[in-house]
Amino acid sequence: MTVKPDWLRVKAPQLERIGNVKEILRDLALNTVCEEASCPNIGECFNAGTATFLIMGPACTRACPYCDIDFEKKPKPLDPTEPTRLAEAVHRLNLNHVVITSVNRDDLLDGGASQFMACIDAVNSVSPNTTIEVLIPDLCGNWNALELILQAAPEVLNHNTETVPRLYRRVRPQGNYDRTLELLQRTRQLSPSTYTKSGIMVGLGETDAEIRQVMQDLRTVDCDILTIGQYLQPSQKHLQVNEFVNPEQFADWKAFGEEIGFLQVVSSPLTRSSYHAETSQGINETLSTLKS
Repeated sequence: MTVKPDWLRVKAPQLERIGNVKEILRDLALNTVCEEASCPNIGECFNAGTATFLIMGPACTRACPYCDIDFEKKPKPLDPTEPTRLAEAVHRLNLNHVVITSVNRDDLLDGGASQFMACIDAVNSVSPNTTIEVLIPDLCGNWNALELILQAAPEVLNHNTETVPRLYRRVRPQGNYDRTLELLQRTRQLSPSTYTKSGIMVGLGETDAEIRQVMQDLRTVDCDILTIGQYLQPSQKHLQVNEFVNPEQFADWKAFGEEIGFLQVVSSPLTRSSYHAETSQGINETLSTLKS
């Protein structure tokens, strides 16, 4: 395996703060993508008292070869108490901004949209000033399910593009690039006040020109926010890293994204979909206004 460069090293976490967040998560029997997907920023985020909640999991119905979330376990029936427990965690952690994501639940008729809706409603009832970001799967193109989620009025709807079209068959075999773009476009049409967001992994063999074309495609469907980060191989059984992209290239993509009209571009080797979502948003004041 290729040795990681210096710019991918992270500081050792403060175990006391991590322990406090983990204690709340264990007490409320909640999953986080931070733990399930082996995120490199878990120490920093848990130290800051934040987490990206993973609902309807941890077992996933898809087997994306880049992802560390378990797909070998059989998904369980939805837990009707999960939204209440999640809302309680948001309250205990005193979150200003919460990110709620999920595994793919292709076994459900609505892809889990009703559970997303219930979680959003529960957080709003317990912590009405908390802004809510949902990072959703593609729902197998069920646009009625998408509309159900949007009826709950999250401030941000995120759906990741993940990679360039040429690599979809290898990287995201059960995904569809055009469907991803359509989901974001329909979100804009169904809920113009909701910010749309997407993310791209790099280092899997894509070219600079391909990344820029994806960025252009996302702006064509009026995507507001973009994250770009380095893919890191979770284990030997996952896709190998093709290259470690240098920080200067990430800075170039950020500048290009701002030039073509994204409201915000978060682009760095350690950037992940919800990395610094609670603080790095150039739209933070606007989000707060929507809650007032």
